[in-house]
Amino acid sequence: MAEGNPIDEISRIEARLEQLAAVAEQCRKIILVSKAAIATGGALLLVMVLGLFGSSAAIALGSIGAVLGGIVALGSNVSTLQQTMDAISADEALRSDLISGIDLRLVDDAPLKLN
Repeated sequence: MAEGNPIDEISRIEARLEQLAAVAEQCRKIILVSKAAIATGGALLLVMVLGLFGSSAAIALGSIGAVLGGIVALGSNVSTLQQTMDAISADEALRSDLISGIDLRLVDDAPLKLN
């Protein structure tokens, strides 16, 4: 935790939380596309093996590439998403500690001014 104004530190943490949320959303999108690539490549390969679509080496290699690429992208982004979610949890806990350390005054404590 940096020394100084806790409000500045809270602002910095909230900016980082926004960045991490954007990274997490990007990972979720890539995970979805990866699953689609795996499913499409697997289905195309199955159709070729069953002989329903014809047989072409280029299509077979493409479908195998889609499956393998989808698996690699899926694994990488699941790991990145988990690390990002852990960082978000740590930053939220730090923000909560900083907020609880500030001597906040309740609105009820303010004197009421009557005309």
